[in-house]
Amino acid sequence: MARQLRFTGTDSKVDGCPALHTDEGTGEIIVQGTPVTDPGDLAQLQRFGPDDAAVVVPRELLVNWGPKEMERVPEIVDRATFRRLFETFKHTAWRLESRRGYASDRQDPDFQAFLATGSSPCDPDEPWFVNIKAQTEAGKTVGRVRVADNPPTTEQLFLLDYARHNAAVGEDIRYLWREDAAGLPAEDFWIFDSRLVALLHFDDADNLLNIELITEPAEVVQYAIVRDAAMHNAVPFDQFAAQVAPTE
Repeated sequence: MARQLRFTGTDSKVDGCPALHTDEGTGEIIVQGTPVTDPGDLAQLQRFGPDDAAVVVPRELLVNWGPKEMERVPEIVDRATFRRLFETFKHTAWRLESRRGYASDRQDPDFQAFLATGSSPCDPDEPWFVNIKAQTEAGKTVGRVRVADNPPTTEQLFLLDYARHNAAVGEDIRYLWREDAAGLPAEDFWIFDSRLVALLHFDDADNLLNIELITEPAEVVQYAIVRDAAMHNAVPFDQFAAQVAPTE
């Protein structure tokens, strides 16, 4: 079975080599660099086995992108702390939504109304809308990219309809077909001010289990790279809705 590798980082400005990757399953670090092939160089390497390979990488690569802890201990925060991030961020708040549905949506009366009528109602006085409207009117940016299946699930259609309410308070809601999201991690997260990530962990029934804060700069940069890649190909929700309509 192939490893599940996450790109960790590179100091290269040209072709991405040398670089580091992390094995998500084992935590092992995969080092990508220029192979050492000169017999004289190889002869100097101690404990070098017949199946081993050696590569050359700059010291800066390991300093800047190598793990800083032997064992990473997740920082789990409660819901109240998480909610405060949407009040205290300075410039940007952005989310990747990758799941096919969310238990919290299925429990929402607005979802039941959507099932019954095909249209989702909205209370503009809900705390979320009041806060996001205040943040965007203050010049801050709030956005999301949602990954959708083809055809979309019922939950995804609900969120697509509901996106007009988010947009009304200033959120930039965009969409990607799942086949166009290759290379993006299958996880949900918020990134605040390009310096702090809130990684959302769900169970198999789409319930939010916990929220993990990530502040390690090298890790945060990787989520910023994911954000930029998702935004590059995503389209505004109303354009995406026009693509979905003919397939319904």
